[in-house]
Amino acid sequence: MDSEAVQLGLPITRTAAPAEGMPAMSAAADRCSRATTAAGPDALAPGASVLMDGAGDPKEGTVSVNTNAGTVKLNRTAYEYAQELIRAGHRVIDDRDAWSEHQPSAEQENEFIAEHGWTAYGRWHLGVDREQNRETKGHYKFPYGDFRDVHRCGVLAAESRAGQRDYRDIELAAAHLHGMLDEGGERA
Repeated sequence: MDSEAVQLGLPITRTAAPAEGMPAMSAAADRCSRATTAAGPDALAPGASVLMDGAGDPKEGTVSVNTNAGTVKLNRTAYEYAQELIRAGHRVIDDRDAWSEHQPSAEQENEFIAEHGWTAYGRWHLGVDREQNRETKGHYKFPYGDFRDVHRCGVLAAESRAGQRDYRDIELAAAHLHGMLDEGGERA
């Protein structure tokens, strides 16, 4: 798998203590461990670690989250397309719970795929499952719109589900889109 980390502006928190029988930590890891215990045991997300500077000391105020959990990854093309749509005014500012009513039906999805193809269909999904065939609906995850507009409710649903499933890259992308929608479509 490719190694990708997302830098977040979170306070440094903790690292796990080595398991019994494991070799002693390096001096840099020891400094990192001592520097990160203050915030408590539950402050760091699963899979997160502290970023180190060139001297092996923890960087102030940052953690790294490994985004390689599983095979579902951020669909950068869809993320960029959603940003373009929002900037162009193709957005619906609706209630959080409206997605079940606004999400395209299976029939609408099939019609869209038949008319526009799988690539166009993929631009409406923030995640892709790399283990699934590109020409199946199972390849595409986290829809955010109705093939015309970005729906706030769809972005919120994607943000929430990605967070629950620990897909940090998708969660952060959806959170950014959410912010753009709440700002009226213009990114400051």
